[in-house]
Amino acid sequence: MDISVLWAQINWLLGTLLILYAVGISAVCTIAFRFIQFRSLIDSFKAVFLPAKVKAKTGQMSPFQAFINTLSTNLGNGSVVGAATAVVAGGPGSGIWVLIVSILLMAVRFAEVYASTWFGMKSKKDAVLGGPMLYLTQVPGGAFLSMLYGVCCLLFGLTVGNAMQIHSISYAITTTWGIDSYIIAGFITLFMAYILLGGAERIVAVSDAIVPVKVIVFFGSSLILIGYHSGVLYDALQLMLESAFQPQAFVGGIVGFSVMQAVQAGMNLSVTATESGLGTAAILFGYTGSTDPLRSGLMGMVSTLISSLVCFLVSLCIVISGVWNSGLASSALTISAFNTVFGQWGGFLVSFLSISFGAGVVVAYAYITRAAWFSVTGGRFENAFMLVYTIAAFLGAIVDPSIVWGAVTIINGILLTINLTGLLLLTPRLSGYVKESEAKKA
Repeated sequence: MDISVLWAQINWLLGTLLILYAVGISAVCTIAFRFIQFRSLIDSFKAVFLPAKVKAKTGQMSPFQAFINTLSTNLGNGSVVGAATAVVAGGPGSGIWVLIVSILLMAVRFAEVYASTWFGMKSKKDAVLGGPMLYLTQVPGGAFLSMLYGVCCLLFGLTVGNAMQIHSISYAITTTWGIDSYIIAGFITLFMAYILLGGAERIVAVSDAIVPVKVIVFFGSSLILIGYHSGVLYDALQLMLESAFQPQAFVGGIVGFSVMQAVQAGMNLSVTATESGLGTAAILFGYTGSTDPLRSGLMGMVSTLISSLVCFLVSLCIVISGVWNSGLASSALTISAFNTVFGQWGGFLVSFLSISFGAGVVVAYAYITRAAWFSVTGGRFENAFMLVYTIAAFLGAIVDPSIVWGAVTIINGILLTINLTGLLLLTPRLSGYVKESEAKKA
């Protein structure tokens, strides 16, 4: 068989089928937890923004810091570039499907964070396990699945969470300001060494500082752009809705294909941008020492909703500015949209967002990858981890990591499959635990 044909089949299997599997598990969780993303939406925002009534046990971070770091991992360059890619692949309607699918994914995010906090609260025998590495031990073949998940999460963190984000940062700086990539690599190496030498506490502190900046700049600039084009806001939203459900420009089989493209692009972006089902949020919340899994699960849902809103806003900015069918792609399309309002500063603004979004992901993933390293090594060789993570960042700045994209796609598929299957097997138990938690709250 031709290798290109084989690789196309693998991509389809790990792409379309896996995304459909994620959406299917999301639907199961939505029903099992009695549509918790709808009936507890207000409570979820209260859980994030109102002080906790129950004191948490001492952990490496507070539940709110876990929420901030989860949001940081979700708001990466996939949100800025991924939304543009989805619009090119699926048309204006892809932004609508991002929201639709993300609403379902909120139930999966609730499930993984709740499971991590619940089993972490019940058993603290093994402090090096948290998130999926802990709750996967509760399903058949759990010891093997926990180890396999830990190894894949480690590799995923070093590549997608680190090297690829650093490459986006380096590319943005080089193209915007003309700074040599080796100089950038040197500064990034020093920055990563400073963060990692401070341990978990410094990782969390730096992430806490980065997230508010990138959130404020993004939402502020996006709302200015939408306000500037407010005269065509209704038309833009109408175009997105028609493209998602009733594309008027196509007939017969082409209509079905157009809708399918919009749905698939929206689904892919929802899963990759929010990371719901991947287990990363569960790792962060698993090390809070929280004694309130219901509250933690609700907080996790909000991070999925916010990250999907970011993707939707980028899509709306591209559509409302009229550049969505300009022939541009990737970051160039996003820059073109912002240029309609900010002129030549649009490129600088998108570059800043790319840098801040990427930096936030790299810092937050330092914690997630560190947790995966400890689960694989039994809590040993922390100095070796710091060296490996720093080297990955250095290489990301000077080498295009897309050369390993095929392997990363497979690793991502394994992570999603293991975690989603584990959650599916645990759902009957988790639904009972949730009812118990809600009864105590009432």
